[in-house]
Amino acid sequence: MRKADPAGGGENVARVHHTDGVVRLHPVGRFVVDIIFIRFLFVVVVAATCYVLEPFHLPRLWDAGVGAVVGAAIVLFEWKLRMVSLKRLIGAAIGSLLGICGAYLFALVIRNSVPAGNTQSFLQIMVMLLMAYVGLVVGANKGDLLNLAALGGIFGGEKQSKKSYKILDTSVIIDGRIADIAETGFLDGTIVTPQFVLRELQLVADSADSLKRNRGRRGLDILQRLQKVANLQIQIVEDDFPAIREVDLKLIELAKLYEGKIITNDFNLNKVAQLQGVEVLNINELANSLKPIVLPGEAMRVFILKEGKEYNQGVAYLDDGTMVVVDNARKMIGKTIDVSVTSVLQTTAGKMIFGKWDERAAYQRPAPAPAAAAPVAGTGPAAPPHNGGETKPGA
Repeated sequence: MRKADPAGGGENVARVHHTDGVVRLHPVGRFVVDIIFIRFLFVVVVAATCYVLEPFHLPRLWDAGVGAVVGAAIVLFEWKLRMVSLKRLIGAAIGSLLGICGAYLFALVIRNSVPAGNTQSFLQIMVMLLMAYVGLVVGANKGDLLNLAALGGIFGGEKQSKKSYKILDTSVIIDGRIADIAETGFLDGTIVTPQFVLRELQLVADSADSLKRNRGRRGLDILQRLQKVANLQIQIVEDDFPAIREVDLKLIELAKLYEGKIITNDFNLNKVAQLQGVEVLNINELANSLKPIVLPGEAMRVFILKEGKEYNQGVAYLDDGTMVVVDNARKMIGKTIDVSVTSVLQTTAGKMIFGKWDERAAYQRPAPAPAAAAPVAGTGPAAPPHNGGETKPGA
């Protein structure tokens, strides 16, 4: 990725991010100045030629102005053309030639069926422009399928690199872990985000429900994070399938069209896509092969949100949406408690943590001090005499 360096000093440099993560600066100012000078000189030459030859039969200054506009248009076309790959250029050229050949055949039909005149000339020109344009666009779009290495010659040393398309599902965007995976460099190829997925995210972000609205906004933030990853190419496609209403089925058809893989954590979409022969990258399956965030025996502090399905269970959720099922915590709904993790269950449908709340340990209090024991005979002070009896005289 190349960016202009904001540092001062008047030097024209480019910031180049290499795959090793090191940022190096290379001088490009002289090259840019040379290109601008050559383009400017080309426009001046075209304007001067029109001034001398007067090809438009206008006053010399007007001819020079029209020539300058034509030269600027050519420079603009050249600037846009530099951004196109060689495969697309070859595909566009082949498509244009085929379109012109088809236009010639149509022109023969028009010549024999339409009387000579302005109408015939107009139809012939329109057919030629239409066929050339259609051939150009279609050939450019299909140019990526060309195998230049098979042509030999100067293309013999070029390696055939097939693009790896990975299509994002709405659920995996909202989940957010895809951004962490991309930032670590484990994700390559072209990340495809369909327009209908963006529309679904926007509908969720505009929902009246605060929970859904936060989920939608989180998904949009994750897409912005993905766009900032230097070694990742994000492509938003307009392909849609109006005959199909379900977004999951549209994703499957799009994966078939691009011969790509679907990245999701939706269990049902995973199964349906596999039945139709579409490769799926399940984030939950990836997490299943990694070490869990908690281990049995560890303590964690959670907020009991609701009642569980089983008797005397409470349910809590972590920040990433992981469900925590706590035994003996039904009476603690609406409170934050410390639980001990008993097990972690990771499946393709998601992750669940099971814990236990020890009620006795939570309510344990220091035992009261024992009461003073009664004195034992012979060890304490003498008991007072019994006043109820009489004392015999002389005793």
